[in-house]
Amino acid sequence: MLVHSRTGKWTAWALFALLFVPLFALPLLVIVAASFSTHWSGAFPSGPTTAHYTAAVRGESLQALTTSLATAVTASLIALTVGTWAALVSAAMGKRGRRVLDALFMLPVAVPSVVVGLAVLVAFSQPPLLLNGTRWIVILAHTVLVTAFAHQSVSAAIRRLDPMYEQAAASLGARPSYVLLRVKLPLLLPSLNAAAGLCFALSMGELSATMMLYPPDWLPLPVLIFTSTDRGSLFTGSALAVVLMTATLLALLAVSRIRTRASFR
Repeated sequence: MLVHSRTGKWTAWALFALLFVPLFALPLLVIVAASFSTHWSGAFPSGPTTAHYTAAVRGESLQALTTSLATAVTASLIALTVGTWAALVSAAMGKRGRRVLDALFMLPVAVPSVVVGLAVLVAFSQPPLLLNGTRWIVILAHTVLVTAFAHQSVSAAIRRLDPMYEQAAASLGARPSYVLLRVKLPLLLPSLNAAAGLCFALSMGELSATMMLYPPDWLPLPVLIFTSTDRGSLFTGSALAVVLMTATLLALLAVSRIRTRASFR
């Protein structure tokens, strides 16, 4: 914190708390409180219960959580692979080609996700690639939406790499494939882990495009949360939202731990 006086530090912390608590922390705390309640009493939820969590980890809710995890993991791995490959290709291109490639990958982020969902639905509802009605169209849409973030994260990391490592390996007779696998990618490992965590978190919370594409046998948890609250089951939806947040945070903590270890290699 670039504040050196004690008064300035206290003022900065007070301002941070004033902005953070009502805008970010309070809504989440309300959801947590509602997940343990049965009804509202005035401005606050009341009637403590854990029945909502009992339902949230069984049957359809557990299946929806498994579906979200499988979708997020698959989409993140594909996005990381494609984004890393594109970032490596972009680094070897000229400035004009790099701009064109970056623009292509950023295009799905520049439009609303519901537009991406509609585009995927129209494109893959006819042979020869008929994916409509299958889980793969949901995974494809998530991959399209998160690949841009993987590409940008890895591209930024490549630009920060010191070229002396590659030059030293090449001067010792290492082939380009060896330099890539044993020098460049290990140096990029912390950034790859960070990109994977970001893609996973974004995929876990994606709703707009998913609502247009999911088949009955592939129901992700965000869709189940929306349908629960839309039917008026606010407290059940709150419990499902807490489960979703917890699963995402645990996965991000695991990725962060891997990234920390990779940073000290």
